Amino acid sequence: MGGLLNRNRRLAVALLLCAAASMTVHQLTPAPADTATALSAARDLPAGTAVTASDLVPVRVPPGLLSEGVLSEQTEAEGKQLATPLRKGQLVTDVQLLGPGLLTGTPPGSAAVPLRMADASSIQLVSPGQLVNIVLTSGNGFDRQGPSEVLAAGVPVLWTAAKGGQGGQWLGTAETDGLIVVAATAEQSARLAGASTQGKLFFVLVGPPS
Repeated sequence: MGGLLNRNRRLAVALLLCAAASMTVHQLTPAPADTATALSAARDLPAGTAVTASDLVPVRVPPGLLSEGVLSEQTEAEGKQLATPLRKGQLVTDVQLLGPGLLTGTPPGSAAVPLRMADASSIQLVSPGQLVNIVLTSGNGFDRQGPSEVLAAGVPVLWTAAKGGQGGQWLGTAETDGLIVVAATAEQSARLAGASTQGKLFFVLVGPPS
């Protein structure tokens, strides 16, 4: 009889110790952190890439690390073109795609204006984010001289054919040689519209206003 009681006591003590250990492990195990889905580049992607489903992978990220405009659904990016290059693992935002997102952060009323430069090779010297003056000249640089006029001063470049590849899906043409896109005010946009039919367009790199 005494032996049975001792065995029962030992069994009860063992069960209590197991329960205590389980409670300790549960208390020490951190609760799963809240995460959100975001899209990241599956590999290095150059500017101008027409995004496909295989180019992006969903990842789980703490909400506090997500910036404004981060994409979470494949349909938000699929078929669109990258305005900037992406490194493998980099999260994708709306401003990195050709489209209305390019105007994010610009003053209200800004417009994205495509312009064709007279010297197509010159656009290799400019990158999105740089400030330029857009200059119109009616001369041909040889036998006919004409005055030059600054149509827009200090406008930021949003996209260039040299950095963005073929922009047919957004700009409506597969021929993008010499094209740049700038952010312009309503007044500047009115001057720039159709300017290439009045003469030759050039850009001049400028620094930020002091």
